[in-house]
Amino acid sequence: MVISSNLHFSGWTFFKHLTTRKLKTPLCQHKSVATLSHFGTLTCHQKGQIHLYVDTLLQWNKRMNLTAVREVSEVMERHVEDSLAILPPLSNCYHSHCGASCGKLSLVDVGTGAGLPGVVLAIACPEWDVTLLESMNKRCVFLEHVVGVIGCSNIQIVRGRAESLGQNPCFREKFDVAVARAVAEMRILAEYCLPLVRVGGLFIAAKGHDPQEEIKKAESAIQKVGASLLQVCSVESQSPYGQRTAVICLKDHPTPMKYPRDPGTPAKEPL
Repeated sequence: MVISSNLHFSGWTFFKHLTTRKLKTPLCQHKSVATLSHFGTLTCHQKGQIHLYVDTLLQWNKRMNLTAVREVSEVMERHVEDSLAILPPLSNCYHSHCGASCGKLSLVDVGTGAGLPGVVLAIACPEWDVTLLESMNKRCVFLEHVVGVIGCSNIQIVRGRAESLGQNPCFREKFDVAVARAVAEMRILAEYCLPLVRVGGLFIAAKGHDPQEEIKKAESAIQKVGASLLQVCSVESQSPYGQRTAVICLKDHPTPMKYPRDPGTPAKEPL
């Protein structure tokens, strides 16, 4: 299903991880063991869906800018494997701190772009309900098409801005997990994502090799929207860029109704 920013309903989802240095926050490690090891754990059907997704992405990329990557092998390494690498820290943290298994959860991919990591996560975890949030109409058109091609019934596409959706009762504090990759700095992401997460849920941001300064600047913003910094996880995937960092926040309290602020304000005036 595609839902527009005006909430018209029609029909039919990060993660890039970067070498961690010494961090003051708790650090956990999750490492791949072999080339495309996460991909290797998928079923034949899931692998087929991934290949259909990658082929469609590269076909559409010829006429619209969806990714800078042009080769199948690069998409598999830089995007698919990196997206799948989020699953171990997500599952471990959710089980340890949210009091539940990951058997079935609702996840929103904020600023999904070409559907990374959301589409890949939806394929790998068909029992999850995955929402792809994207503000650009042409990307939503691609997402709607590719979801039809791969045949994923557990994906919903929402066209709109996170600030608007965060104030809408249909979406506010409705998700178990929010993820974001290459969207904005942590202060801004906190206001985009955490209003969408239920109390007791997780927000996971993909960050670079040394996000400590950015995290420090964002601590106040994270607290203002009802969360606390839980862990900074080093995740080593098989992409050419090696190890990346996942910043994981736990939603402790309801987000005050004044957040998120009007569209555009979080980016112009970060908390």
